[in-house]
Amino acid sequence: MPHPLGDELTELHVHLGGAVDPAAMWGIAHSQGIRLPTKDYWEFVELITVHPKRRKSFEDFLELYHWTELIQSSPIAVEQAVYEVIGGAYRKANITTLELRYNPLKRNRGGERDVDHIIMASIRGLDRAALEYPVKVGLIFCLDRTFGRELNEIVVDKAIQYRKRGVVGIDIAGPHDNEFRYSDYAALYKRARKAGLGLTVHAGEDEDWHSVDEVVRHLEPDRIGHGIHAAQDAGLCKRLAERGIHLEICPSSNLDTKVVRDLDELQELIAVFRKHKVHFSFNTDGPEMLQTTLRDELKLAVRANLVSRDELEQCGQWALEASFLQPGAA
Repeated sequence: MPHPLGDELTELHVHLGGAVDPAAMWGIAHSQGIRLPTKDYWEFVELITVHPKRRKSFEDFLELYHWTELIQSSPIAVEQAVYEVIGGAYRKANITTLELRYNPLKRNRGGERDVDHIIMASIRGLDRAALEYPVKVGLIFCLDRTFGRELNEIVVDKAIQYRKRGVVGIDIAGPHDNEFRYSDYAALYKRARKAGLGLTVHAGEDEDWHSVDEVVRHLEPDRIGHGIHAAQDAGLCKRLAERGIHLEICPSSNLDTKVVRDLDELQELIAVFRKHKVHFSFNTDGPEMLQTTLRDELKLAVRANLVSRDELEQCGQWALEASFLQPGAA
């Protein structure tokens, strides 16, 4: 029987901390005896989601992850969280190719929990969901801009160690840090590529086009997370197109965090990518936190004239081709 929502979808940019249904998060928190700041469920929902009429700053948005990462910080919790996200993505949007990213060192409570147990638990969650739904899923491990080199190297080491167990790539994410330089991670990224991992990097989201330029020059990624402000420089767009670097664009996330002013500005930026033939796809970033689905994002893209229906279909094909789950994609 065909899926009631129609065509199968691919999503490349989803953070575990923003993708678990609040009801599931509430249950996971209570099953672990985590002391929450409220005993009221609806106040809890407000605590971990963005309301469309009460947009937060980019920094406020990142603060939401404090509670979701804390709740997910045990083997049992992270297994259930991964399982819930994959099943929810299939049921709500018919997503059959999904890449789910998280930082395992932000799930071990500062070293209290063994990071290998956390990773293995996330893989069990992935395997459980794959037994129940017709999906292909991979995990991406996130380095963090606020981590020192030593901690980020551990993340890369673990990604390489588990690359044949469901880990398909690495990413760099997290809040802005004045001391952080993408160029400092060139050797680590080169090692990850040699090990067969896909490479993506958050850039051009809360930063301007120069961050994307630095990433392209020093890290040579397959994809860029967000990358929306790369449109500020035509020369950079041409290089992205020439090198086949795919942009993981997240419309609602960029609007809700105010890194893009409004739909008119978003339309202008995406028009530049279309002009220069840059490959991109639409993603949710954190569907439950942002109270959206990939279907909603695709409808928004057409309704706001970001792309035509035919172009939207092309974006879906680009996403599938750019997936690290595709043979030879990494």
